[in-house]
Amino acid sequence: MRKTTLALLVAMASLSAFGSEGAFARDQIRVVGSSTVYPFTTAVAEQYGRAGGKTPVVESTGTGGGLKLFCAGVGADHPDVANASRRIKKSEYEDCSKHGVTDIVEIKIGFDGLSIAHAKGAPDFGLTKKQIFLALAKEIPDGGGKLVANPNKTWSDVDPSLPNKKIEVLGPPPTSGTRDSFVELVMEKGAEGIDALKALKKSDAKAFEKAWKSVREDGAYVEAGENDNLIVQKLSANPDALGIFGYSFVEENLNSIKAVPIDGVTPTYETIASGEYKVARPLFIYIKAQHVDVVPGLKDFVAEYVSEKALGEDGYLVAKGLIALPKDDLEASRKTAAELSKLDATGL
Repeated sequence: MRKTTLALLVAMASLSAFGSEGAFARDQIRVVGSSTVYPFTTAVAEQYGRAGGKTPVVESTGTGGGLKLFCAGVGADHPDVANASRRIKKSEYEDCSKHGVTDIVEIKIGFDGLSIAHAKGAPDFGLTKKQIFLALAKEIPDGGGKLVANPNKTWSDVDPSLPNKKIEVLGPPPTSGTRDSFVELVMEKGAEGIDALKALKKSDAKAFEKAWKSVREDGAYVEAGENDNLIVQKLSANPDALGIFGYSFVEENLNSIKAVPIDGVTPTYETIASGEYKVARPLFIYIKAQHVDVVPGLKDFVAEYVSEKALGEDGYLVAKGLIALPKDDLEASRKTAAELSKLDATGL
């Protein structure tokens, strides 16, 4: 009896969050967030729809933009799920809490390699993280170790062994999780390979952080928005340009583009899964548990997402380029999904 009463109280509290118009002001699941996770969630949404549910609406807004929408409140006007190509930040979690989004479920769905790619017909060459930093950082050390505006105009300016081609890299905006991952996995590691910046890290950690986080704004790096398909079209039209993508997107577009090896390793399913390719990151979805009892099918949608046919080694998401989770991680994600366990923000 006490359990029944408690369940009713929880349901009533959830209903009240949706206002006086009632819980069914929206009967369709709404998902926002990462462009990298978008194709995976879209595949799950389509499968859920084919199984008889109302196909969820999935929008590609970028990780940062999606979490901002997700954290803006509870109720029919706010999304139920956020896709993310990085973990939620402490500041975003606090923003959620400030707006009443207090029951967040974090589910790791797999891994993705961050790739730099160019047109399929472009000449082959590889890059190191250090070379990428020297090409794209807003400021780099001069001969005396002083930070100056990046003078490199061509790849051969960075390293004589590289092509004598103008530096032009099309990449995501600051709101994108792919951009966050790029600066952390590539730019920071590249900066650490430069003696003057290695010394700066020891003497002034904040100045070092500013150096690796600041990307050029003089045209060498072009913010190309969240539309990866548009970047592919631009690379096809300009074989000298490079683009930044998730591996899964490169895998889906091998007829048009190819990945550039980084530190001698080309991103493939095998090199990412084994850890040989170091430019890789986990992918997540975030569920608003306060919506589970009031948005029809939300729990079933989450169950479909972590099912064997979706996330298993031979699942349809792996077929789309998702790098499968190790067995223990997958079991943990399924347990979280089944129990809708609240995110522990201690480690954020």
